[in-house]
Amino acid sequence: MTAGRMGRRADIAVGGMTCAACVQRVERAIRRQPGVHFATVNLATARASVEYDPAVVTEARMRAAIAEAGYQALAEAPGGQDAAHIAADDEAWALRRDLWFAAAFTVPAVVIAMAPMVLPGLAAPLSAVLPPLAWQWLQLILISPVQFIAGRRFYTQAWHELRHLNPGMNTLVMVGSSAAWLYSAMVLIAPAIFPPGTAHLYFEAAGVIVTLILLGRYLEARARGRTSEAIRKLMRLQAKSARLLREGREVEVPIDAVIPEDLVLMRPGERVPVDGVVVRGGSYVDESMMTGEPIPAEKRPGSEVIGGTVNQTGAFQFRATRVGADTVLAQVIRTVQEAQASKPAIQQVADRIAGVFVPVVLAGAAATFAVWMVYGPQPPINFAFVATVSVLLIACPCAMGLATPTAIMVGSGKAAEMGTLFRRGTALEQLARVDAVVFDKTGTLTEGRPRLTELHVRRGAADDFLRLVASVEALSEHPVAQAIVGAARQRGIAPASADDFAAAPGLGAEARVEGRRVQVGSEPYLARSGTGVEDLRAITTPWRDEGKTVIYAAVDGEIAGALAVSDPLKAGSREAIAALRRQGLRLGMVTGDGRRTAAAVARGLDLDFVTAEMLPDQKAHEVARLRQQGRRVAFVGDGINDAPALASADVGIALGTGTDIAIETGDVILLGGDLRGVVNAVALARRTLRTIRLNFLWAYAYNVALIPVAAGALYPVTGLLLNPMLAAAAMSVSSLFVVGNSLRLRRFAPPLRSY
Repeated sequence: MTAGRMGRRADIAVGGMTCAACVQRVERAIRRQPGVHFATVNLATARASVEYDPAVVTEARMRAAIAEAGYQALAEAPGGQDAAHIAADDEAWALRRDLWFAAAFTVPAVVIAMAPMVLPGLAAPLSAVLPPLAWQWLQLILISPVQFIAGRRFYTQAWHELRHLNPGMNTLVMVGSSAAWLYSAMVLIAPAIFPPGTAHLYFEAAGVIVTLILLGRYLEARARGRTSEAIRKLMRLQAKSARLLREGREVEVPIDAVIPEDLVLMRPGERVPVDGVVVRGGSYVDESMMTGEPIPAEKRPGSEVIGGTVNQTGAFQFRATRVGADTVLAQVIRTVQEAQASKPAIQQVADRIAGVFVPVVLAGAAATFAVWMVYGPQPPINFAFVATVSVLLIACPCAMGLATPTAIMVGSGKAAEMGTLFRRGTALEQLARVDAVVFDKTGTLTEGRPRLTELHVRRGAADDFLRLVASVEALSEHPVAQAIVGAARQRGIAPASADDFAAAPGLGAEARVEGRRVQVGSEPYLARSGTGVEDLRAITTPWRDEGKTVIYAAVDGEIAGALAVSDPLKAGSREAIAALRRQGLRLGMVTGDGRRTAAAVARGLDLDFVTAEMLPDQKAHEVARLRQQGRRVAFVGDGINDAPALASADVGIALGTGTDIAIETGDVILLGGDLRGVVNAVALARRTLRTIRLNFLWAYAYNVALIPVAAGALYPVTGLLLNPMLAAAAMSVSSLFVVGNSLRLRRFAPPLRSY
């Protein structure tokens, strides 16, 4: 349970749902409670997400409302296991048991009923064993356990549906199979009440209907379990125990017993149990499960480690900072669960349709029966009965209820494997529709820290020149100065000691290094002492045009060389921008940097537009302006100073390195911070939306096309009347197609590889 925007939030596992009508019923039961602000139910995850006012309604009351509606509000399982997953596994086992039970009785009943029709020569041998009436009673004996033991779930759930005047799939199955069984039983018990030629048995149809529906549900349960595999994989990344140093002794404790400030010991090959900061030792840690970065990250004192990652070769100690539900991995799991549970607009429309679909089907079945009774051939009751039962069975809205949530589950799970988190399932749909992507510059397109990128020396060795400049800059805390000192140290150049240091803020600094007067700064700074830079202007002008910061250096009053410092583009930025352009998107940049620097970066990346010198709130206004022009905008930023723009966009994409700040910012989080992840996220979102549309096309077209066939529309032309057994099989095929089509997303191949 967490705090929501409108009060408290509860996530309740729900058992017993089978179709979109069930979803509508549970949502309606929760929303009717006073104090409930928002409720959404997901069929594929079997969870209800609720925001409510705890001063008005309790979670216990909402659970009771779910139970009153005929479903189970499942208690959370111990040990961090998902109650919905456990219940789904139990349900799959129960379906398998009932399926085998039903099949064991149905198969012999079908053989008894159908064998003489398929092979007329068998009629005489069977009659020699038992009289025909005995074989008919044997069918009743065989099918009754199927109907009332294996099929008891349909009666229980249908009763709850009808009691609340909200019929659903179970009502359709119950009415259809019971009609076949009851009609046949009456034929057997009191054949005289039926008109001549109408006393036919349909026991085998009733048994096959129940058996096929159970088979479809069992296969569906197994397939839906596969869609939750991403969450289970993430949960398996959690360590079960941790080795701590307490009171000078090494102790091993369950993961739940670790508290902040505990000192955790790590050996080679172990999984990091919780988040923390290294205090002693060092190693390389495989963080690919969080960042997508295949190269292990070096860890030394002061480095952060993330729970769930794998230590490689070294040993180290770290101090726990985040444990339990506060760890990055726990937040990632929670984020994926929330994304899978949320409901895109396309699914909300589908749920409303499904809410009225079953009553319409029942009315259509009644109309089918009436038409056949009035206009059907002799004996009309047989034709009316077969057509009505077929309509009831083929119209079950399972596929409609599964069309969106299964695709969202698989899509968001695949994204998590790629290092991309969709915090809401709605973000998948929104990202698929964007036509413009706007980037922040510093820390997003660029590395976010200045580096020495150019060096020119008039005469002498470049390393000697750099050593003199770095010796002066080592006494300054300016970022540009630190970039020069860092570059020198990377080359193995140690700055010398400097005396008589003097700085002019914003212009430059000077000092005496090894007896020589060294001045480092801008052109105006050197000009104040009479040192001209004309000899270097031809070299430095292109640097300025590229948006780089130019620094000159003079030694003993004579210009000695020039340097340029810039914030370089991130690896992969050019590749990502080019790929997004191929995807047909309009690309721009909104930054707080100066116009010249921003324009240079935009030219280098071939962006469509750029806006510079923008404060955080102005960035948000620029995003809002684009949306007012009819653009669907995704904004990409680092998740902190870009928060207003991230919130203003249709989709906010936050770059992060697995910190809690990144997790809590934006609708989509790229854990590795690689912009190629934006390309992959857009491609996956578009593929997911196409999958959802195909699922709906199949589900609706299938029902619309086959309901008339089941009602007998083709009979006057072809003499074809759909058998109820085939109708039950066709309904199951529809659901399995939708689930199978969604599972194809697991094979999605990202357009670009993140490094």
